[in-house]
Amino acid sequence: MDVSPSSDFNECGSASAKALAAKLAALSHPARIEILKHLSGNRACCCKDVVQQLDLAQSTVSQHLKVLVEAGLVRFSAERQRSLYEIDREALAGISASVAGLVDTCCSSRPA
Repeated sequence: MDVSPSSDFNECGSASAKALAAKLAALSHPARIEILKHLSGNRACCCKDVVQQLDLAQSTVSQHLKVLVEAGLVRFSAERQRSLYEIDREALAGISASVAGLVDTCCSSRPA
């Protein structure tokens, strides 16, 4: 995701701004941060594995995983009778680059 000053990121409501906002919104819950931390230490996990690591109900973890999948931060795959979840490292690296670009743009801009 390009966030250089010449990109459409500077426009309010641009596609790149909306995409970044959606991903950041998915990261805005502490349980989702913990889920990502757990997934980052494993190749792929089923929901049950995540539930065992967190003090949350299975239905709550499932909902958080759904949000992360919809935001494109976690990949979902069905394997027989299990659902597997895997962190999307490329997507998280993209968020990191976007936020770094945003900070650089904001910090390098001088008020009129």
